[in-house]
Amino acid sequence: QVQLVESGGGLVQAGGSLRLSCAASERTFSNYARGWFRQAPGKEREFVAAISGSGGSTYYADSVKDRFTISRDNAKNTVFLQMNSLKPEDTAVYYCAVRKGRVVRTTTDEYDYWGQGTQVTVSS
Repeated sequence: QVQLVESGGGLVQAGGSLRLSCAASERTFSNYARGWFRQAPGKEREFVAAISGSGGSTYYADSVKDRFTISRDNAKNTVFLQMNSLKPEDTAVYYCAVRKGRVVRTTTDEYDYWGQGTQVTVSS
């Protein structure tokens, strides 16, 4: 059974940093595009960042550009989200996802597998 396991969430003060990790159980996922999404209470799940299968292309939501960095270690089937200069509006459950394709996409319906989510809370 496919598993995506996120870790690294927690409580941080505004201006602080967190690093999320998402480990995949399937070795084939090392060739697939990976994404991070987030969902705040009462809101739709929204795109945060994505990285291509090779790691050569990345894409970010405007709200996190220049603050967040997505990266991947294909040898470990793991993708990371480094989050700096965190703001209270970044508070949400963060989900990693796998798309069965190499190209970056930004909508939830283009991703095939999802993790269980990890809570990020930024206090003001």
